[in-house]
Parts: sequence; C-alpha cells; structure tokens
Amino acid sequence: MALIVDVFEARSDNYGYLAHDTATGRTAAIDAPEAGPIKNALLHRGWTLSDIFITHHHVDHVEAIPELKAEFGVTVTGPRAEADKIEGLDVLVAAGETLMLGETKFDIFHAPGHTLGHIVFYDAAGGHLFTGDALFSLGVGRMFEGTPGPMWEGVKALRELPDATLIYCGHEYSASNAKFALSIDPDNAALQARAAEITELRKATRFTIPALLGTEKLANPFLRADDPGIAQHYGLEGAPPTEVFAAIRKGKDTF
Repeated sequence: MALIVDVFEARSDNYGYLAHDTATGRTAAIDAPEAGPIKNALLHRGWTLSDIFITHHHVDHVEAIPELKAEFGVTVTGPRAEADKIEGLDVLVAAGETLMLGETKFDIFHAPGHTLGHIVFYDAAGGHLFTGDALFSLGVGRMFEGTPGPMWEGVKALRELPDATLIYCGHEYSASNAKFALSIDPDNAALQARAAEITELRKATRFTIPALLGTEKLANPFLRADDPGIAQHYGLEGAPPTEVFAAIRKGKDTF
C-alpha cells in the first residue's frame, strides 16, 4: 500500500499537509498551523484525522494542536528535545527512531538550526520528506536557535537521501529563495531552470511544492556549501563548508 499526501495552504504562507496511509486509513497532519484549512482538507478528502506529527515548536506549526486534539482525539507526536515548548504532545521521538502511521514507516532525522530540536519525517518507501522549516526549495530556515555547524550537518544528511525524494516544506518561500540563489550563483543552469519553473507555477497560482531533492542538490546553494564555486563567491576559497554555509545564511538574512 502507499502514502497519499494532500497539500493545501494555511495562514499567510504556510503549507499544510495530510499524510494518508491507504492500507489502514490513518491520517496525519504534518504540523498544525491552522485548524480550519486542515479540517477543510479532511472534509474534501473524506479522511478522519488520527495523528499530528510536529517538526518544531514555533507557533505557526503548533497553534492548532488543542482544537484538533479536542475534536478528533488525535495522537500528537513531536520532538523529544522540544517537549517543554509544545503543549499536547503524546509521543516523543528523536533522530534515529522510527514512527509508524498505519503501515507507513517514517524515519526521524535531527535538523537543528531553525530551532535546536527541529526534526523531520522521512517515508523512505514512498520517497516523502516532511522538512518543516529546516529545508525549503532553494533555501533553509532562518537560524534562530542553532549554529552553522550542526545546521549544515543536518541538511547535509538530508542531501544524502535519494534524488527522487519529494520535499514537503513548511512555507511558500520558493520565489524569494530563487531570487537570492540567483544573486550568488547566476550561471547555474539547474538553478535557472528551477527558478523559471517557480515563476511559471506562481503565475498560475500553483504550488511550488513538493520539490525534487535531486534538483535541490544541484540548485539550492545551502545544500552546496562544500561547492568551490559558492565558496569563491564569498571569497572563502579553501574554507570549511561550515564557514561557507554561515556566509550564505547571513547573506540571505540581509538580502
């Protein structure tokens, strides 16, 4: 059997996701940004919410937990390292552990930086990667709590996943990320193609997500902090990738 992913908008620029295990009918909301859109998506699909999987503690990813838990009696799973910051967690998980949604198995990865305890959920069989605010199309999340070293190691681990992996991230930031990426890597053909695709999708009011990890490996500058060309742009030839990653993140923060 398989996992079906429903994608919808929430809040001002969040993506919402329902992950539905076809073998058992169990359905998880990936993060809980806003109750109304989640309930509308459930109604449209004819699914019943059984679980919520939380990536990190920020309010725009957890705000709907109380309402959804009260209405559906769901099981809420989230990062053990942020248990003290998230109300309503029932199950705590950490990197290296697995989580079942019916017959679908998710591997848990630690992706610190945006928040210290940020986790992501990876369905290897279906190739679905739910990254919250750790990894976006052509970008990564702002480094609110972490430091460049662990954040780079976290996204580098995600880079090792198969090219066919589909990235489902927390926000629609693709167009702004593309503008920044082109400013530091203008001759990258893969990036040019992805940026053009994003422009056309947004013109048609279509989602830019899911994004293909294979494309991101070629086009996302944050996944290429060990590329000599990116280092050269910042005058950091020969510097460790962690230093280059920090420069990219600082550049995006002030872009």
